[in-house]
Amino acid sequence: MKYNSFILFFVLSFLTVSCTDNLVDVGTGIQPTSDGITVGADTFHVATENVDIASMSTKPDSFLLGSLYNEKYGSTQADILAQLEGPIGFKYPAGAVFDSTLLKLRCKSSYGDKNAPLDVNVYMMNKTFNFSSNYSTALNPADYVDFSNVPLGHNVVTARYSSGSVDSTIKVIKLSNSFTQKLCDQTTYTSDNVFYKSVGGVYLKVNFGMSALLNISQLDLQAFYHYPVVRNGKDTIASAVLTFPANVTVRQVNRILHPDKTAVIAKLQLKDSVNYVSAPANIQTRVILPLARMKQQMDAKMLNKKLLLNSALINVEVFEADSSTYPLPVVSHMLLIKESEIADFFKNDKLPTGSNAVLATYTTSTSTTNSITTTSHYYPFNIAKLLATEIKTAEANKTLLTDDFKMRLVPVNVTYNSTGTTPTAVKQQTTLGAITICGGKKKTSPMRVHMVYSGF
Repeated sequence: MKYNSFILFFVLSFLTVSCTDNLVDVGTGIQPTSDGITVGADTFHVATENVDIASMSTKPDSFLLGSLYNEKYGSTQADILAQLEGPIGFKYPAGAVFDSTLLKLRCKSSYGDKNAPLDVNVYMMNKTFNFSSNYSTALNPADYVDFSNVPLGHNVVTARYSSGSVDSTIKVIKLSNSFTQKLCDQTTYTSDNVFYKSVGGVYLKVNFGMSALLNISQLDLQAFYHYPVVRNGKDTIASAVLTFPANVTVRQVNRILHPDKTAVIAKLQLKDSVNYVSAPANIQTRVILPLARMKQQMDAKMLNKKLLLNSALINVEVFEADSSTYPLPVVSHMLLIKESEIADFFKNDKLPTGSNAVLATYTTSTSTTNSITTTSHYYPFNIAKLLATEIKTAEANKTLLTDDFKMRLVPVNVTYNSTGTTPTAVKQQTTLGAITICGGKKKTSPMRVHMVYSGF
């Protein structure tokens, strides 16, 4: 649907500050008066719909553990499968005796009820991951764990200690004596294969609790032992600890499930004026642009002149944040990306260039009219370069544009350079987050794209 053009003065002002990428090269020579600049501006509605995200492949920097129910976005259950790095070449000192083995979890934050108990079981993995392979968050633990064996250990933990501290809290799970003896029987680890037969990795599963999720930043297995030494001519006993970390040199996978998602999405679909984004691996919003009609409209106004697409703005307006008993955090960064490029983008750790995807940050702005102050919350996207790339590619390949150009709003975690200005990594969000946005069918302020373009 095309709206009336903006007034020419506004358009010319906009052109001086918002030029992004032209569809074709534009010369700067003096032009005849008859070949002057033609300016156009249009607004197009877009279609939106909720998308069920069954799983995703990612290498997270932290891991969720636990289970949390949210009234709007449903249940999130999270387990951890973690390989451990072996101390290859290390040899225990003569006479070493193992005292105990502990699994230590560093909890940097949590969601839900910080006092809710979580009963955590620890199993041994009997199959390891391939470091270079991608693994789905919906993988089956039975492919890596023999559940006929008894757990290595378990403990009931909460998000905080009685002191109320949650940052850098250490959770400890004591492992079985039989597992400790197994470590003792292996006096040295000559290779990864030898180590994996002895330890390999661990699977952490929460047995009960629907009110808390821990955000685990570090996982270490620590073996405590003692051995005889001679110091200053006297026999004595020395104590030591050997750490088997789950770190970046080996693979870990966060298994994430939303068991009631089908019912949740069916309920959300009843309100089609808004759309939803929920992470991790839960719900995303598809944005469908009438690209062929947009190009046709621009060509009609430019009268066969060379086309310059100055701006194509989509402000994804926030309808509401979560206000549940245990609200999910607001999604801080969103990626608007061509739907067919999603898998390749994240698999190959690409960065948004404007022509493949556009990154936006949750933004708040205020305006005052007639002494009334209004606050807006939105994610601003300028997709001019991306659309220009699509149009150029279609022209070069002599293919037809479509009115069904699918893009996707994907919540992401972003890492910036030391100055905080340039993204150095963009990954699908593995921490909890959600937002409700204004959709294409909203009667007031629907999602739409505002385009400014010119012809030479």
